[in-house]
This record gives sequence, C-alpha cells and structure tokens, in this order.
Amino acid sequence: MKVVSVEEMRQIEAAVDARLFSYDQMMQKAGGAAGRHLRRRLDIDDGTRVTFLIGKGNNGGDGLVMAVDMARDSSAQIRIYLLQPRPENDDLLSRALEAGLFIAKASDDHDLRLLKSLITSADVIVDALFGIGVRLPLRGVAAKVLRMVNLMINRPGPDGAQPSDEHETSHRPFVFALDCPSGVDCDSGRADTNTLLADETITFIAAKPGLFTFPAAKCVGDLIIAPIGIPESFAELKAASKSVLVADRARSMLPPRPLDGHKGSFGKLMVIAGSPNYIGAVALSAEAAYRSGTGLVTVATAGNLVRIVASRLREPTYLTLPDTDGAINEAAVDLIVEHSQGYDALLLGCGLGRLASTEAFVQKLLEARALPPLVIDADALNILSEIPHWWEKLPEETVITPHAGEMARLSKSSIAEVNANRWELAARAAADWKLIVVLKGAHSLIADPTGAISVIPFKTDALATAGTGDVLAGVIAGLRAQGTAAYDSARLGAYAHALAGTIAVDRVGSSRSVIAGDVLEAIGWAFNQIEGS
Repeated sequence: MKVVSVEEMRQIEAAVDARLFSYDQMMQKAGGAAGRHLRRRLDIDDGTRVTFLIGKGNNGGDGLVMAVDMARDSSAQIRIYLLQPRPENDDLLSRALEAGLFIAKASDDHDLRLLKSLITSADVIVDALFGIGVRLPLRGVAAKVLRMVNLMINRPGPDGAQPSDEHETSHRPFVFALDCPSGVDCDSGRADTNTLLADETITFIAAKPGLFTFPAAKCVGDLIIAPIGIPESFAELKAASKSVLVADRARSMLPPRPLDGHKGSFGKLMVIAGSPNYIGAVALSAEAAYRSGTGLVTVATAGNLVRIVASRLREPTYLTLPDTDGAINEAAVDLIVEHSQGYDALLLGCGLGRLASTEAFVQKLLEARALPPLVIDADALNILSEIPHWWEKLPEETVITPHAGEMARLSKSSIAEVNANRWELAARAAADWKLIVVLKGAHSLIADPTGAISVIPFKTDALATAGTGDVLAGVIAGLRAQGTAAYDSARLGAYAHALAGTIAVDRVGSSRSVIAGDVLEAIGWAFNQIEGS
C-alpha cells in the first residue's frame, strides 16, 4: 500500500477523475467502502445509534454517502450533525433528506444542547468533518464542536490532557474517522488539541505520512486503507516512493528454507558486541539472529564475556577478542578480519560501550574494508557520529539502525528535529549517506538510497524497553546473512520485530510488562504469522 502526501493525493485524484472515474464516483466508492467496513467491524443492529459529524467539504460528502448507505443496508439509527451549511443544491444532502435521516445543524444549536444529546446517546461516532486539507489550529465552531465531543465522551486529546470529571461516563462510543481524524495534518503529523481520537481510521486510495507521525499517529487508532477500485498499477499511484509494508509483501521477502538445506545454506553471521555493562545485549542479538533462521552465529566478544554469554546461550560459536578492562580494543581488528572471511554478514555495535579502546577499535575496523555486509547499531553508531564524514568509511548497502537520539547525533540535529521530520530526514540521510537507514520508533521507517521508504504499520509501547533494539538488530543481521537484500532484510526484520512486540503484549497480558526477552520469544510466532499471511 502506498503512502502519499496531500499534494500527491490531489494529483492522483485529478488523474483518476480524468482517466478512470469521476470525483462523484470516488466519493460514492469511499463512502460505500467505509460503511461496509464499519458493518463488518461492529455488530450493527436496530438499536445501534450512529452519529455522523459532517463537514462542508468532500470529507463530509464521504460521510453523507456512508450515512445513506448504512440507512439503506442496516437497521441502525442514523443521525447527522452538520458543522456548517452545505450548498442548497447539494445532491448528497438531498439524498439524506429523501432517506428520512435526522439532520441537525450547528448554526441552529448555539448552546450545543442537541449535540450533547447526539453524542452521549451514540454507540458510534463517525468523524467526517475535515479531510486532508485541514488548516491548523482549528478555530470557531469546529474547535467548539470537537471540544464538546471530547468532553462528552471523556476522551483525552492528542496532548494527553484529560477532560473534566464532570462528564465522566461509563459509556464510550466507538469513534470512526474518515480519511483522517479531524484536526490532523496529514503531511506533518501535527494535531490540534481538540482533535477527536479515533478507535479506527479508514483512509482512501493511499495512506498519508502524517498518519504514521506523532502526535497525529496517537489519534488514528487502527488504520485501514481502502483502495476504492484504484489499482496500484495506476501510474500516478505507482510512482509514489513511500509505502506501508503489509503482511503479503513481508511474506514475499522471506528467505527460502529448502528441506535439504544445512547450516551453511542459511548463512553465517558474526556478532561483534558487548562490554562489561551490557552483557545482555550480546545474548539478545545473537539469539534473535538464530530465531530469524540464521544457520550459524558466531559471537565475537571479550574473553570475560564469552564465559558469561556461553553459560546462557548454547548455540553460538565464539571468537574471543582482546580487551581493555573487559571492552574490545583495537588489537581485535586483525583477528576479526581474518576470521570473518566466509561469513555472510557482520553485526556491529550492540552493547559495545564507549571506552576509548573500543572507539579506537571501531574506527580501525571500518578502515579495514575487507568485511562482510554490515549491520551497525547502538554504541557503534554513537562512535561513528564523532568521526568526520563517517559514512564514507562504510560500504554501500550497509544497514544502520538508529533511534531518534542516535539519528540526531549522526545527522547533527536535535531529537525534536528528528521527530518532527522523520520521513524527510530518513529519506535524505539514506540518499546522502548511501546507506539503508532504519529510523526506529513507533511506526519505524526504513529508507534506501534510491528514495524508496517503507513504514512499519505497528505501534506499541511494548517495544519501549531496554534490549528490544538488540533483538531488532539481530533479526535484521540474521536475515542479511541468509542472503536477503539489504533493504528487504531491514524492512522484513523491522516488521517481524514490531509484530513480535504486539504478540508479546497478548502473551504477557500488558504492554507495560513486556521485556526484551518476551519480544525475543515471540519472534518465532511473528514469522509464523508472516508465513501464513
């Protein structure tokens, strides 16, 4: 599924109108698709009360189509609340009137008493006030209406502010947003403080980057993308460089597993990791690589750590490296270069630490050049960030896996700038550095030097715990060792890792209780789901 900007979306719609079907037909298809999805999603019966919040533009038009379709195809009680008057010759409004739907207007309800009744009695609220063209901040009646709705259903805003207890209610309706939650900037991911947080958002033709960017991503809930009859082969859509990685696409990237294969068939990975304060990073990354299907994993680390890690992991082989105070030093470089010949990939960085001897080791190792394909994570990235023109020392197709803080150091920017410009920064960094960039976070982004960029559809706070990055690095490196292309190993690894996080939540029972070991144990379940998709 593609991801396009607001301007790209307008160009696609114009091309569809010119060559495929009209704007009116697009609206009919979008509203119909939304209604069908909602009826599948919820148990709609004659007692279900659905309140539609309708704006004056195309988004409101989608909502009117959906309301009329639901009135025709279900026994739900449909009520419409118009934010602003629609044109007198509006055919969509005429159809709603002909269907006998209850219609209220904000202009006739200055004290919002009727709105309060429509919201507090609703089982479902359909947010069709604004689409992709909203201008922030919201003002006037729009801000007033959304503020009132949030108060009535006692739902916090995107900034986390809690409504007053004055309107505490045990009945909370299901909020369903069309195209995007009203108050969200679909390009930047900004969100007005009055934005209504959706339980589910259905967007049409393609997703928009702001729906995967916080704080807007917090408002989206589950995201559904409805193609409404426009194939991905449609030229203007096909040309889009951004995409959502979906299960079927992830499945196509899985490295083959021939039944007559042996450990050499499934790749050899060397993991260079660990220091006295970060012993667990070695075990997590190495085991994650094995869980990804790698045939042989060799752990290269300081001698005192070998004994500790070997007592935890029976499967790897070990390469004991010279160290200073328990941390790998530059004397290890020749040993690694000699032993890494014949390996299919090398993972560098998990838990290395920042001792001067280790920094010297990383710098000297990257000057060696004669290395297998690289995946670089954690402390190795922090060391790189202090080397002028560090990217020139890395071979093309190297995969780097920074979180926002590491990306800020690598790009000489701030964490706030990284979080505010994730899409643009990831794409520019991959192109300028000629690397595969995995910008970690909720909805991780994976960019390659050609301009292609994929977003992972999962977001969960379960992965916001120490060690999960080591698991991710191990999975990506393991896939790379199995012969998967650099960009695909990064995308598939990030997808499997995030999916494992959601599985771990279900198995543990609470996202707050998930630890990195739980994610590691769920990796196999994640690959099972991908293979069965």
